[in-house]
Amino acid sequence: MGKNKMARFAENKILPNVFQPTRAEALEGFNMKGKWRSEVFKNDNPIVLELGCGKGEYSVGLAKAFPNKNFIGIDIKGARFWFGAKESIEKNLMNVAFLRTQIELVDQFFEADEVDEIWITFPDPQIKYRRTKHRMTHPEFLERYKKILKKDGIMHLKTDSEFLHGYTLGLLQGQGHEIMFANHDIYGAPEFDPETPLLREIKTYYEGLFESKGKTITYIKFRLK
Repeated sequence: MGKNKMARFAENKILPNVFQPTRAEALEGFNMKGKWRSEVFKNDNPIVLELGCGKGEYSVGLAKAFPNKNFIGIDIKGARFWFGAKESIEKNLMNVAFLRTQIELVDQFFEADEVDEIWITFPDPQIKYRRTKHRMTHPEFLERYKKILKKDGIMHLKTDSEFLHGYTLGLLQGQGHEIMFANHDIYGAPEFDPETPLLREIKTYYEGLFESKGKTITYIKFRLK
């Protein structure tokens, strides 16, 4: 492991906006579950999650744009989201935090109805059939999200994978979920969701890479029923 990565891991342990519970702590009862507003953000504003946040660009970008919302970037790779955690502290963004954990444990960290909105940004599409259950829009994952989302909570999927885009649309339609908006090329088509500000303006590191290679960026906005 490189020295820079080791240094980031070490600094994450003392950053006030980074939470790194063990798996046992998650399963036995995370102490911030149900208390993110009161104990972490000190307000009653909506909570928005970014799952698989990478370097945290999207969480930080949204936090800058919407100071009246609270954002939590979640990823298992702490050395990556260290960048977002550091930037948010340097820019005095008090409405963004980072949680290091596996996405399949997400419902262990939040109470029912505690989350208002969830973004899934550029996940691994897990194209091989034997990896189906690892897709972040697989029914088992959707059930986890449903446990913590408010009844009218909104979900977003932004991906470069036409496969995952199509798989998710078919799944949502088949299960009777509400598809609020869908676009297979948000940069190439004039039509985009006017109710999702900054959909084009904020880009993750990976989004920039994919776009530079000519890949189209797709988007779905939906509610779970």
